[in-house]
Amino acid sequence: MKISIITVVFNGEKTIRDCIESVVNQSYKDIEYIIIDGKSTDSTPEIIRSYGTKIAVFLSEKDAGIYDAMNKGIKLATGDVIGILNADDLYKDTFVIEKIVNTLKKTQAESIYADLLYVDGIDKTKVKRYWKSGSYKRQNFLYGWMPPHPTFFVKRASYEKYGLYRTDLGSAADYELMLRMLYKHSISVAYLPEVTTLMRVGGVSNSTLNNRLEANKSDRLAWHLNDLQPYWFTTWLKPIRKVLQFVDKPKRTE
Repeated sequence: MKISIITVVFNGEKTIRDCIESVVNQSYKDIEYIIIDGKSTDSTPEIIRSYGTKIAVFLSEKDAGIYDAMNKGIKLATGDVIGILNADDLYKDTFVIEKIVNTLKKTQAESIYADLLYVDGIDKTKVKRYWKSGSYKRQNFLYGWMPPHPTFFVKRASYEKYGLYRTDLGSAADYELMLRMLYKHSISVAYLPEVTTLMRVGGVSNSTLNNRLEANKSDRLAWHLNDLQPYWFTTWLKPIRKVLQFVDKPKRTE
């Protein structure tokens, strides 16, 4: 099983090396690593090029935003399964992809997700939040649930059948894609009950009240665009769920 991992980046010189190292040092070797750069003006391109053939595809050009860049990567991918790892994120250990592949083979699922730790932007051993996803139940989407996007891997055939990221939904594009894939089209999904990914804090959608209100509007639009009817409280429960992520968490990564 060939795995394509896509990293999108723009001026990410402070974190891109950690991200790349977490991919190229994976124990599982049948990985196609694709990096889409938005024409960075810092040292990001030089850092990426220093890894030579460990990067299967490196594309550096202007894009229309992060999800446009992800779509470019997906179109270039030749793997059986595709995962997205942003430049600020990294895999927790060297066995992540091996565990993903083993679980997909065992379950024969079309997609898979796991748990995630939000870590300090400077000290990545310091845990800020713990996103424990839990086993999949379709109805959970109605109660504000979603899997952590950086832990979500999908078979390339599902992208080909059900489409890529919508670039008109802002930060809700990943939510809409997972809603479309899992809830609307009910592709099969497996859950790996352990942390696979570390995400540095600082998400745009939750940084201010105004951003949260705009994100909520986009979340509701995600349902509407798929001809789906949520409960009136569905999209309000989504940010409320995040409060629990601050309570039950380890202090540091292992």
